[in-house]
Amino acid sequence: MAKKASYNVAVAGATGAVGGAMLETLARRRFPVNELRLLASAHSVGKKLSFQGQELAVQEMTKDSFAGIDIALFSAGASRSLEFAPAAAAAGAVVVDNSSAFRMDPEIPLVVPEVNPHAIAQYQRRGIIANPNCSTIQMLVALKPIHDAVGIKRIVVSTYQAVSGTGAKAIAELEQQIRAWAAGEPMESKVYPHQIAFNCLPQIDSFLDNGYTKEEMKMVNETVKMFEDPEIKVTATTVRVPVFYGHSEAVNVETKKKITAAQVKALLAKAPGVKLVDDPAHSVYPLAIDCAGRFETLVGRIREDETIENGINLWVVADNILKGAALNAVQIAEVLIRDYL
Repeated sequence: MAKKASYNVAVAGATGAVGGAMLETLARRRFPVNELRLLASAHSVGKKLSFQGQELAVQEMTKDSFAGIDIALFSAGASRSLEFAPAAAAAGAVVVDNSSAFRMDPEIPLVVPEVNPHAIAQYQRRGIIANPNCSTIQMLVALKPIHDAVGIKRIVVSTYQAVSGTGAKAIAELEQQIRAWAAGEPMESKVYPHQIAFNCLPQIDSFLDNGYTKEEMKMVNETVKMFEDPEIKVTATTVRVPVFYGHSEAVNVETKKKITAAQVKALLAKAPGVKLVDDPAHSVYPLAIDCAGRFETLVGRIREDETIENGINLWVVADNILKGAALNAVQIAEVLIRDYL
C-alpha cells in the first residue's frame, strides 16, 4: 500500500486552548495536512480559525463528523471523548485523545514518543491512543534516559503547576485577582477553592480515599504503565501555583545502580526532547517563564542526593499546553504516519 502524501485531520475541541495549540503545532511542524476539519460544540459553530493562512469554519462535532478522517486529535474533555472517540475510530480515524478518558484502559496505549513509541502499535486494538497527563509527560521525558541506563526504583515528585492546566477561566481568575490586589479591591475565587494569586494550593483535582488527589495518582499509575514496570514506586504531591504557563517539577529518583550527576547531565544533553539548562554558578536553570512556546522539556539543578547511595535530584520544566498536551499528540500522529498509516 502506497504511503499518502497528506492526511485528513480533525481537531475535536478546536476552539479551546489545547485545540488552538494543536493547530499551531501542526503548522509549526509542517504536518502533511490535506483536509483539516475543526470540530467543537454547537455554540462554536461558524467561528473562524486560522490555519496556514486559511480561515476555516468550526463545525459541530457529531458522531458523523469523522467520515474520511485519517487522524482525529481530541482535546474536548473526558465526557466528550467517551462519547465521540469510539465513533471516530469506527469511521476509520485513529484517535489521539488528550483527556483522561482512556489512559488506564489496558487495551489502549498510553504514549509519550520519547518514552514508549513502540506502544503506538497497539492502536489497532481500538483505534485510540491516549495522551498522558501533562505533569507525567515532562517527568518521564526527563527520566527515561536514566531509567534505560541504570533503572529507577523510586520517584518522589513535587509539582508546581500553572493555572493554564485548569483552563481559560483559571487564567482569567488569576489575572483578575492580581488586578484586584493592585487596585486594593477584594479578590473573588470561583475556579479554585482558595485565592490563587500570590498563593500555592496543594490540591489539583479532587481528593481520594487514600489522601492523594486524582492528579497525584495519575502520575503514579501512568508512570507504571508507560515504563512497563509494576515494581517502580512513585509518590507525588501536586501543587497549583500563580503562574500562567509552564509546569515545574522537583523530581527525586532512587536508581537501581549508581549514576553520578555528571553522567546524568551527559545522558540528558543528548536525550530526545530534552534541553539541558544547568549552570547554577551563573544562576542558569529551567524557568517557567522561559518554557512557553518551546517544544523541549527543560532540565537542570541536577545533583546527587547525599542522603541515599543511589539518588539524583532534578528540576524539570515544560510548556504544559505544548509538550503537556498538543505537541505530544502531534508527535504521536507523526509516528503514526511514519510507521503505520
